[in-house]
Amino acid sequence: MNVRYIDTHCHLQFEQYAHDRDDVIARMREEGIAGIIVGVDIASSREARALAEKHEYLFASVGLHPNHAESFGEESFRELAENKKVVAIGECGLDYFHLKSGNEEKDAQKELFKKHLALAAEFDKPLIIHARSSKGTHDAYQDFIAILKETKIARPKLRGVVHFFAGSLSEAETLFALDFFISFTAVITFSRDYDALIRAVPLANILSETDAPYVAPARRRGERNDPLAVVDVVRQIADIRGEDSEFVRAALLNNSYQMFALKKFDNH
Repeated sequence: MNVRYIDTHCHLQFEQYAHDRDDVIARMREEGIAGIIVGVDIASSREARALAEKHEYLFASVGLHPNHAESFGEESFRELAENKKVVAIGECGLDYFHLKSGNEEKDAQKELFKKHLALAAEFDKPLIIHARSSKGTHDAYQDFIAILKETKIARPKLRGVVHFFAGSLSEAETLFALDFFISFTAVITFSRDYDALIRAVPLANILSETDAPYVAPARRRGERNDPLAVVDVVRQIADIRGEDSEFVRAALLNNSYQMFALKKFDNH
């Protein structure tokens, strides 16, 4: 397979693909699109691993979304992380957008996040971080970056990506210094809120993703999304930056290989 794009964050195991999952995966192969299927709990992480084991151009990430802070089973996730097709830990992080109990809930999410950091360090795999702040603030970003800074002192090899990045340029630059990438979805095809940031950050620190089945690109607004939309994301990044689309495509592909330590595919 001649891989031209890597969707670094999708959820092909979700029920939205129950009726046509095989067709979507076949189309990905035809279009040269590899993908990292991201778990949000133990069941979806197992399903991600199973799909990755069936297809050479699919990989998995295993973790527990911060909204499930009460149910982390370390041994179960450790067993998943040992698998060679599992290339990352997550999605994990902090989500303060729908908090109900305030500091108590925040503390539980922080403890869960630290467990993922320990797992990533144990298996020397990158993190896929989810961060969503309280409305009108950057509190989740501030908190998870503070935890990363502290943890990096003892575990300097920690690295990863903040998916669906919605932070500031200053926060992005802090993350780059901590060996983290930032990733953009197809929201950039219909929202101009990200343009200045995309122009300002180095191309070497960007990844592309779809977060499918969510956030379909402008041409398919309101529909179920799929990893094929990573092409729209890459082209939009090139347009925003005013750079050649093929140059950007090749750079983002190389960034993905680098971040997730993927063996490059033969062109066949």
